[in-house]
Amino acid sequence: MANNPDLSKSCFAPVHVIGAGLAGSEAAWQIAHAGVPVILHEMRPVRQTEVHKSADFAELVCSNSFRADDPDASAIGVLHREMRRMNSLIMTAADRHKVPAGGALAVDREGFAGYVTQMISAQPLITIVREEIEGLPPKEWDNVVVATGPLTAPALAEAIAHLTGESGLAFFDAIAPVVERDSIDMTKAWFQSRYDKAGPAGTGADYINCPLDKEQYEAFIDALLTSEKIDFKSFEKTPYFDGCLPIEVMAERGRETLRHGPMKPFGLTNPHNPTVKAYAIVQLRQDNALGTLYNMVGFQTKLKHGAQAAVFRTIPGLEQAVFARLGGMHRNTFLNSPRLLDTHLRLKAEPRLRFAGQITGCEGYVESAAIGLMAGRMAAAARKGEEFISPPPATAIGSLLNHITGGHIEVIDGGTASFQPMNANFGLFPPLTEKIPPMDGKRLRGAAKAAAKKRALGLRAAAELETWLNETPVLAAE
Repeated sequence: MANNPDLSKSCFAPVHVIGAGLAGSEAAWQIAHAGVPVILHEMRPVRQTEVHKSADFAELVCSNSFRADDPDASAIGVLHREMRRMNSLIMTAADRHKVPAGGALAVDREGFAGYVTQMISAQPLITIVREEIEGLPPKEWDNVVVATGPLTAPALAEAIAHLTGESGLAFFDAIAPVVERDSIDMTKAWFQSRYDKAGPAGTGADYINCPLDKEQYEAFIDALLTSEKIDFKSFEKTPYFDGCLPIEVMAERGRETLRHGPMKPFGLTNPHNPTVKAYAIVQLRQDNALGTLYNMVGFQTKLKHGAQAAVFRTIPGLEQAVFARLGGMHRNTFLNSPRLLDTHLRLKAEPRLRFAGQITGCEGYVESAAIGLMAGRMAAAARKGEEFISPPPATAIGSLLNHITGGHIEVIDGGTASFQPMNANFGLFPPLTEKIPPMDGKRLRGAAKAAAKKRALGLRAAAELETWLNETPVLAAE
C-alpha cells in the first residue's frame, strides 16, 4: 500500500526511512523539505506492536508530555526552542495540539498523531509504503535511515545484531494508567500546578491532585510491595532506565523514594483542608484535548492489571476510578551507539545505514524526534553531495548528538562496557567559560546561582544555534 506523490519534482534518488514514529516522521519531513524524495516504510497496520493502538504516525504510547517548555530553566525547553527554529514537524504538531500541563508541554494524543500523519501524507516528495522490512534493507538502498525505535521488529533487530557483532542492550519501558476524569472524586482532589506555575497551554491549575496522609501513604507502599507483578523471568537482569522506573521498583529502593519523586507534596495546598499538609500527593495530567482523560504522572508500573485497579483505588479521590487504560510494560532495544555509529549516525559496519531515535540510545519523545531531525538532514546532505556540519555541542541538539556518537562508555563489572540512554540535560552541555556575574552587586548562591547558570547555558545555546544556522544556509529553518 503506498501513496503516489509526484517525484518528478526532484532529480535525486530517494532516501529510504524505516519507521514512522517520532524520529522517522521527523527524518522524512526534513529530507523532503531539503528537496530530496523519501520512501517512508511503516509496518503498521500490516503488523501491529503490542502497545500501538492505531495506524497513525508518531503515535504516543507512554506519556503525553513533552516535559518542561521553559528554555531558561530546562535543557528540554532549550531543545524545544531549537527544534521549532529548525522547522520541526513534531514540535509544530505538539504546539497545535497542546493541552494544559502546568509548566510542561503536553499534547492531545490523537490530534497530535493525526496531524503528523496528515502532514506526512500530503508532502509531495514522500511516498508511504505500509510494509514490514524483514532483515537488512536491500543492498540497492544506498541511503537508509533506520528509525524503528524501541519496538524494532525481531527480524530487523536480529539482522542488525548479526551485522554489528553485538547483541545490543535492552531495558523495559513502563506505561502509566489513564483515568476517566468524571470518575475522580473532586471533593477530595483539586486542581493545581506545583507552585501555581502556568505552562504553554495552562493556567497554573492544570493537574488534579490527590492527597495522602502518612498512614495512607504507608499502606499504599505496602500494597505496591506485596501486589502481584508481571514476571519477566528471563529478563530479570535487564536494567530499567532511571527516568522511567516502575513505581513499585522505586518503592523497593526505599519507602520514602516515591514521596520525594512522583508523589512529592511540595508546592501544593489542599483547598479542602488548607491547614494540613499532605504527606504525599498523586498528580494526574490531562491526556486529551477534551479533558475527559487524565494520566497518573510518574505511575509507570509492571503490576498486573487486577492489582493495579485494587492498589490505585486506595488513593483518596480515585476510589471509584474508571481506568481507560491500565499500565503495562514493553521491551526497548537500543544500540551501543558510541561504538557502533560514526558522528553522522551511520553504522560503521555498513555506512549506508543511518540510525535515528530511541534505537540510538536517546530517551524521550523530543530527544528521539531531535535525532530524527539530525539524521534526516544528514541523509539529505549526503544525497545532495553536500558537507554536513553538526551543530555545536553547546546547543541542546548538538550535546545530545555528541553524547550518542561520542558519549562516555561507563566501565562496570570489572571491564564490561555499558552505554545508557540519556534525556536532554544541562550536564551534557560544555561548561560555561565565563563566570556568572553578580546580581545587584551580590554574589549568587544556591538555587539562585543554579537558575542563573541554566539561563546562561540556554542563552549560549541560542546564540550558538543561530551562528550554526547562518553558516549552513541550505539547512536553515524556513
